[in-house]
Amino acid sequence: MRAHLVDGTFELFRTWFGAPPAQVAGREVGATRGLVRSLAAWLRSGEVTHIGVAFDHVIESFRNELFPGYKTGEGVEPALMAQFELAERAVAALGVAMWPMVEFEADDGLATAAARLANDPAFEQIVIASPDKDLAQCVRGTRVVTLDRIRNATRDEAGVIAKFGIGPASIPDYLALVGDDADGIPGIARWGARSAATVLAHYLHVDAIPDEAARWQVTVRGAAALAGELAAHRADALLYRTLATLRTDAPIDASPAAIAWRGADAPALAAVCEELGIAPASLNLPTR
Repeated sequence: MRAHLVDGTFELFRTWFGAPPAQVAGREVGATRGLVRSLAAWLRSGEVTHIGVAFDHVIESFRNELFPGYKTGEGVEPALMAQFELAERAVAALGVAMWPMVEFEADDGLATAAARLANDPAFEQIVIASPDKDLAQCVRGTRVVTLDRIRNATRDEAGVIAKFGIGPASIPDYLALVGDDADGIPGIARWGARSAATVLAHYLHVDAIPDEAARWQVTVRGAAALAGELAAHRADALLYRTLATLRTDAPIDASPAAIAWRGADAPALAAVCEELGIAPASLNLPTR
């Protein structure tokens, strides 16, 4: 059997942009309604037996204390931000293990669950349902993989290497060098995807890259300039790597028993569906 770990924040953003808006009692609920219908369809498929969903209960995390430029909730549509709490309750009402992250981020919750469950022989595979490149660092062979539900595309370790030119362990270093606009990580000047992949394919980690280009054992266009920028901003690069490194010690219960799906919570689902303006029967889910 497989364990499915879902990025609830991404799913809510996806339905915000993909599902039609809907108002109930003057409140916008379209994104949450779309999320509930999407997850319910997946649960009905019989493919999912064990599932956990992580949300950014608040956008900010411990990383904002490390770097002021890290992502915040600024710019998020108020009508979307207002649905986070409703979405969390809705997912829980589906009978799904739900992890609302506060100090940590949703990705940390997923990384924590993946790391713990990967050692459990009861599962043949751990599937992280998110296209977020940060989560590529969690991939392990064919045992821990990522799934892009939009494209129905699964990526194992060979897929990570094919996509980025490096293995999962080097993903935080890659993001430190090239930056990540979505998370507010600026990266190091002059470093791009190709140069970072070429250098990290050999050295694996930022701190192993020599300061002087003459000592590099790989050939990269503009090596002298790249080496100079890294040497001048190595401390920044190491900080950015810390920001990009997912934690595996988030305070969540990711045990097999906790994530086993046994059906929706009938009373809670009825209450949530009333808020969403839909009939519980339309979801066609077994209840407990």
